[in-house]
Amino acid sequence: MDRLLDLMAPDVRANPYPLYATLRRQGPCQIAPGGMWAVARYPDVVAVLRDPVRFSSTGLAASFVPPWLTRNPVSESLVMKDPPEHARLRDVIAHAFAPPALARLEPRIHALAEDLAAGIVERQDIDFVAEFSMQLPVRVLGMLLGLEEALIPRLKIWAGDLLDIPAGQPTPAREGEIRASLVEMERCFEALLAGRQAAPGEDLASDLVRAEQDGRIDRRESMAFLFALLPAGVETTVHLLGNTMVVLARHAQALARVLADRQLIPALLEEVLRFEPPAHSSLRLVTEETEIAGVRIPRHAVVVVLIAAALRDEDRFPRAGEFLLERDRTSNLPFGHGIHYCLGHLLARLEARLGLEALLSRIDGFDLCEPEPRWSRSLIARGPVSLPMRLQPATPTLPARRELAVTTARTE
Repeated sequence: MDRLLDLMAPDVRANPYPLYATLRRQGPCQIAPGGMWAVARYPDVVAVLRDPVRFSSTGLAASFVPPWLTRNPVSESLVMKDPPEHARLRDVIAHAFAPPALARLEPRIHALAEDLAAGIVERQDIDFVAEFSMQLPVRVLGMLLGLEEALIPRLKIWAGDLLDIPAGQPTPAREGEIRASLVEMERCFEALLAGRQAAPGEDLASDLVRAEQDGRIDRRESMAFLFALLPAGVETTVHLLGNTMVVLARHAQALARVLADRQLIPALLEEVLRFEPPAHSSLRLVTEETEIAGVRIPRHAVVVVLIAAALRDEDRFPRAGEFLLERDRTSNLPFGHGIHYCLGHLLARLEARLGLEALLSRIDGFDLCEPEPRWSRSLIARGPVSLPMRLQPATPTLPARRELAVTTARTE
């Protein structure tokens, strides 16, 4: 048997797009790790994601409970559930991410973004991930949950540990770290829910306790919600902001246009979500022998749905390999499709927009301190794990400074 293409090979994790192009040309096929079946073309990805009957989300759940773990509450969350359980659980927290709730939260996110941006521009030499793109979503998640300030820095560590579980074969030492992290998370969230049971407030943890008291969910399901919020509520925005800065550093004309007109930020974010999305894949379990694009897939096979590959499908997006700030056709696929379309997509977009508005209003440009970022190794999510840069603070001679930033930045 020919050696399988490997999604987790170091060179692929550093730049997966050449392999994604190969998989689009090749069609559904088996790959490493584990002999999963890769689906990379836009229509095939959409077809799998919209069919929870033949392609069960329990495939994703299994990846979060490898043999070295006895239990992981993430595997029991609504993201891993099929109908009808999925609809019941989603209904419990949907209102927390609806436009009215986000409108109430927006002034606090705006103030937080302004404070963080002012701080990093004053320092100038920063690690963008550690000092900005990570700080914003973990603090917003802290707001949503009503967490004590001292616990907020732990959220990013916990989110990273959870996403490392399906990333491959960790060392025994790393396995021990992740197991300890899961215990720490469980203790924290048990204490949080117990506190809200004694003294309810206006936060998501209190909503979960009220849903328990109404009999709509039980404590195990509340814990699963809280665990799943970490990778979903933190990593998406961390990587969206980090990926945006990498893209801007590599596309001088786009950087110049956005610095000159911050009304372009929403369009910028939509094209980043297509061109360099935070979510790269999801996993599904085949419930019956089926066919994808003329290829027979056996029952009980695991399908890796390559969302990021589909978003560079030339048949769907002309000039798909180019970053075009004003692309005619966009897609919601970066946040999933079908019943599992991401509940937090509006919150992620809001956080990223407010963060970039706060930052770009204070700078005339920036330079990355390293030629290539060190990318996350996760199969599911992609973004820089650190991003050292030097910011150029804005001055009163804004147009001249921006022209200088454009001429000295890396060309397209």
